Amino acid sequence: MAETVIQVEDLSKLYRLGVIGTGSFRQDLQHWWSTSVLKKENPFFHLSGAEAGSLPKDHIWALKDINFEVKRGEVLGIIGSNGSGKSTLLKIVSRIVRPTTGVVRGKGKVSSLLEVGTGFHQELTGRENIFVSGYVLGMGKEEIRGKFDEIVDFSGIENFIDTPVKRYSSGMYVRLAFAVAAHLEPDILIVDEVLAVGDADFQKKCLGKMREVSHSEGRTILFVSHSMQAISKLCDKALWLHKGKMQELGEVSAVVDKYVSGTQQLKLKQEWATPEEAPGNDLVRFKSVELVPELLSPEAPLDIRTPLKVRFQFWNMTDDVILNTGLHLFTYGDECIFDVPSPVMRCDKGLVEGECSIPGNFLNDGSYYFSIIIVRDTSVEVFYFEECLSFEVEDYRADFQWFGKWWGAVRPNFPFRLRQKDSVYQQKYNSHS
Repeated sequence: MAETVIQVEDLSKLYRLGVIGTGSFRQDLQHWWSTSVLKKENPFFHLSGAEAGSLPKDHIWALKDINFEVKRGEVLGIIGSNGSGKSTLLKIVSRIVRPTTGVVRGKGKVSSLLEVGTGFHQELTGRENIFVSGYVLGMGKEEIRGKFDEIVDFSGIENFIDTPVKRYSSGMYVRLAFAVAAHLEPDILIVDEVLAVGDADFQKKCLGKMREVSHSEGRTILFVSHSMQAISKLCDKALWLHKGKMQELGEVSAVVDKYVSGTQQLKLKQEWATPEEAPGNDLVRFKSVELVPELLSPEAPLDIRTPLKVRFQFWNMTDDVILNTGLHLFTYGDECIFDVPSPVMRCDKGLVEGECSIPGNFLNDGSYYFSIIIVRDTSVEVFYFEECLSFEVEDYRADFQWFGKWWGAVRPNFPFRLRQKDSVYQQKYNSHS
């Protein structure tokens, strides 16, 4: 069984808005003496009133009663809206911020990448900062030298490695900071949304490196991102925070689906009265898009058995043009389920409509969205209407008694036969008769 390397118990963090410290130098000094030297409780914070829900207006719980553990080699994705407490949690685990209550237990070296240039000295060069970061992680000079060329090559800034980092762009900062954090062999790697500063290729490179160090080298990663695609691809488990509290903890796809369905507004129909207000461009504009579930009754849920129709209309602004459309279905982890093209047709100016039918017993339960692309001459994109419809498919198990997560992006009801070829008991009966 994998060893637990991070254990968080009853973790809470209380902030006083608009005030640094207690508000007076004398009380700050008393607070430091009591908590840091005498190891006593905070003399200016009494939990009884806070637990009763009677917090003063200038106090706020950034985190409240957080409990989880992470095994060696696991990647935990932390998701939630802005202000939900994600960065505060990472700062506490990184020992940058002290919790108000609760405890964090960890095993091994921790490397954190929480902000652009975290841990870098502005006046030092990139080369010097690599060695400083290594020393902070407890590595010797020879160990750092052994990794140096690999770090510089990964960062892609070898031409600027002897330039003071104060002259780096934010993207160069992130490239070097992540390369150092990932290659100097920490046991626990903590990465915040800072990777969003990098370009798309570098983000892909970083995700690949994190996947490599977690799966092949057994390192533990805490990863915060607003990209559900990155979370779904990289992480084993996910923790959803909402207003400082744990909303959900579990297998990554299940938590991401619940997060998306809880935060995304479902769009089953959109329509526009005139081309001027409709989405599109000078060539085409959408008049309407609609998802029509063929429910058994008006009160029935949209579940895995429900056939669906996607209907749309758009104004074509050009005479004598060859058009076709494509219907793209995605999960909210940005996994493409299908890309279905329509037939090609020659169109004149006017209204064009389309319809596509999706049979029941095809999709698995979860949250999905449709995008529609309009193409000219079968090769030139005219307009891409992204995430124009969104919906959620509920589960249905019939006579099954197993209630775990059903695997797969789709859940088709293929013809599947099971029959008794012969019977041992029948053979025994025949042999005795």
